Amino acid sequence: MSRISILDKDKCQPKKCNTVCMHYCPGVRMDEDTIVIDEKTKKPLISEELCSGCGICTNRCPFGAISVINLPEALDDPIHRYGQNSFELFGLPSLKEGTVLGLLGQNGIGKSTIMRILSGELIPNLGNYEEEATWDKVIEYYKGSSLQNYFKALQAGEIKTIHKPQMVDQLSKVVQGNVKTLLSNVDERGKLDEIIDDLDLKNVLERDMQNLSGGELQRVAIAATVLREGDFYYFDEPTSWLDVRQRLNAVKVIRSLAEAGKSVLVIEHDLATLDALSDNVHLLYGEPGGYGVVSGNKGVRVGINAYINGFLQEENVRIRKQAIEFSIRPPTPEDDGEVLSEYSDLKKEYDGFTLEAEAGKIYHDEIVTAFGSNGIGKTTFAKILAGVEKPSEGNILEKVEIAYKPQYIESDFDGTAQDFLFANAPTYGSNIFNSEIGKPLALENLLDKKVKKLSGGELQRLALAVTLSQDADTYLFDEPTAFLDVEQRLIAARVIRKIVESRNAASLIIDHDIVFIDYISDRAMVFSGEPGLNGKASKPADLRTSMNQFLGDLDITFRRDKETKRPRVNKYDSYLDREQKEQGEYYYLKE
Repeated sequence: MSRISILDKDKCQPKKCNTVCMHYCPGVRMDEDTIVIDEKTKKPLISEELCSGCGICTNRCPFGAISVINLPEALDDPIHRYGQNSFELFGLPSLKEGTVLGLLGQNGIGKSTIMRILSGELIPNLGNYEEEATWDKVIEYYKGSSLQNYFKALQAGEIKTIHKPQMVDQLSKVVQGNVKTLLSNVDERGKLDEIIDDLDLKNVLERDMQNLSGGELQRVAIAATVLREGDFYYFDEPTSWLDVRQRLNAVKVIRSLAEAGKSVLVIEHDLATLDALSDNVHLLYGEPGGYGVVSGNKGVRVGINAYINGFLQEENVRIRKQAIEFSIRPPTPEDDGEVLSEYSDLKKEYDGFTLEAEAGKIYHDEIVTAFGSNGIGKTTFAKILAGVEKPSEGNILEKVEIAYKPQYIESDFDGTAQDFLFANAPTYGSNIFNSEIGKPLALENLLDKKVKKLSGGELQRLALAVTLSQDADTYLFDEPTAFLDVEQRLIAARVIRKIVESRNAASLIIDHDIVFIDYISDRAMVFSGEPGLNGKASKPADLRTSMNQFLGDLDITFRRDKETKRPRVNKYDSYLDREQKEQGEYYYLKE
């Protein structure tokens, strides 16, 4: 095993701890320069050549800023390292014209670094961070491979890269004007009308960018990316805030680039969307924030199943202790259990929009998911249950205490994540919070970071923790999976389940990730109608019944993967798609 030492500079506070890592390091005590102070940053530098891997510094550091990681022997030389005691990337994906390549892995594992390298924004230093990186060295390193030709063309300026960023909610802060003007200005491929139709953007063309919702901003960002003329396109999480129909429309639009002979790379955490979108995938594994390894090229089904099973056969690497298991739950009997919350037929009228909800009950210890198109009243219904909005007609018959995580999370708090928790999480600091919420959601990695500087996924985990820390009967979560990776989504599902059952409570979750919904749901609600005009919510029913209704309205069918039982979307008009529609089984065929 070789070894790397990682120092999280955001966490490290040598003035507060008086460099305790140096005082306890056996190498330093023997007058070796195992740990020294960097003159520029005034923070420790750990020599990986002299470090014995004893782990004393990692245990003694009061801020958890040091990690000493053993690397698998099979790893070749790194492609890039950001500096001493910093993140290291091993390998790059293989690109091919006319295909969509997916990247699947945890946040902080190197996906964004890969994007920066392949776009030409970052020249990889091949692990030698002390010398200036050059494209000539990179081209020589990849001699005889397809990447050699790619980097040659990139160096010569013969490749134009187009990038759709992750945080589309920030677009309105930097892009001014209305949607039609923006898209017209970037339409280099002459496909404006076609893309507007495919992404259903007609209703927002005259709207100002400042007045768009998250889902609308996402679709505009995808359109602006696809309309530009380029050779290599990469999309960073293109489905956040999109509903199921919009996700499949995005799949169609992005795949049209590959059909036009372009190279496309996509980072996506919705497994059903990634499955429908990609021709092949590369999996990334390692230690988030420490090192990342790019697997070999895999077929999309084989690759996603390997990720779910936690074992990469060709690399002979286990990336997770246990496989993720999807269970087929029997239908929940009506009136089974103790009623926690009950509401009559509800109606909410706004100027130009009306929501009607069928009377229903929510039971103790259950998780109900709500799904449907954007702009159809799901968030309005959640706000009525939470008491944020009052219905125009009807009543909440059994009033309960509600803890509510909204769809959009504000990040303008002036302080650290720990300050935010002290101010907003009632049980923060208790043993129960630490063991049941803080540790699973990896909050210790966020505590000393400024809230304003947190990533989308970090903000989401913080908001989940604050909501779950409250003493409530019902926990409402509006799109809790946005910006979370696959691992974090399933961890969040388990944390929510544990809190709900330990407190004899319930949860209502609004989300669009079919795999997440399938994993967490006991029952479900379907929202139908005309987005922006009227919505109708069904009462909670068993997941299979609800999904059949929902997917039937969309004319989309899903099947279960034979190996992992995960939901997979069927290609439109395929044999299985036609067979399931004939039988009225849109979710999956009964076995």
